[in-house]
Amino acid sequence: MSTWKWEELKREVFLSTVLLSPPQDTQRFLRQILHLLFFELLGVDEQTIIDILTKRTYSQRREIAFAYERRAKKDMVSALKGALSGSLETVILGLMKSPSQYDASEIRGSIKGLGTDEETLIEMLCSRSNSELVEIKKVYKELFKKELEKDVAGDTSGNFAKLLVALVKTERAAASAIVDYDKIDQDARALYESGVKIKGTDVPTWISIMTERSVPHLQKVFDRYKSYSPYDMQESIRKEVKGDVQSSFLVLAQCIENKQLFFANRLHDAMKSKGAKEKLLTRIVVSRCEVDLRKVCNEYKAHFGQSLQQTISEHTKGDYQKALLSLCGPEE
Repeated sequence: MSTWKWEELKREVFLSTVLLSPPQDTQRFLRQILHLLFFELLGVDEQTIIDILTKRTYSQRREIAFAYERRAKKDMVSALKGALSGSLETVILGLMKSPSQYDASEIRGSIKGLGTDEETLIEMLCSRSNSELVEIKKVYKELFKKELEKDVAGDTSGNFAKLLVALVKTERAAASAIVDYDKIDQDARALYESGVKIKGTDVPTWISIMTERSVPHLQKVFDRYKSYSPYDMQESIRKEVKGDVQSSFLVLAQCIENKQLFFANRLHDAMKSKGAKEKLLTRIVVSRCEVDLRKVCNEYKAHFGQSLQQTISEHTKGDYQKALLSLCGPEE
């Protein structure tokens, strides 16, 4: 390929929109992207890999992978593993999984082997929507030949296990256009009377309400709850329960109230000190990049007075930094 065609080809690909949604656009760029991968992947051009794979949707990345495999006669994920290393490899390989595959793998990693990574397990199960958990359960069984519910129950205990298993059962009601004010009041009163009002806490009642009601309903319940309790729901959780049960209920409550703010706070926690908690930072950026990362960025800037992109620039470096910034997109 002549130099001038090569440079022209790269300019056309890299000046394209960040996410190409229409199928015809994907097909139009597919051959060009394939050429870039085929000729440059062997030379380990990390910037090219970042530019291509972080600016496409998962479905487009899969199309690229299929085309690469047909042309190169080798698996593209294996080629990427051989070409990359460290934190950049973790990001790129994460992007080559579907959102549900990524989540299922993270959950499996949190409970596999000795000990349990409760923080990751709580985040993954308590922050996902009902529809996301349905898909995660299906993919988990396909990937690991195990039932997620059984694995979670076998790796946790007590009310912590009951809460997580209730979430995995995916019995949360769908959102309704009809607002049931009587039910809102009943649930708010039940949360108060089974917690702050009495000595001890009726945790099963809390689990039932917080895992079976729709998110819009619970948002109204939490607002109504303040007319019964001297504390809001999060304050009540901190007073009533401890340990992993407290952590789980808090994540649930925070995601019910404002999920994007929850993730913004988690990202802030990951970069509070020098350097960054790369595992946490990578997990949130990769898992939310096609879900709500733009809104997370907005919440981050509104609450911390600095853009997420600027914070990432200050706490990371090299190709890992470039990949994360590309996934976040430009500052608004």
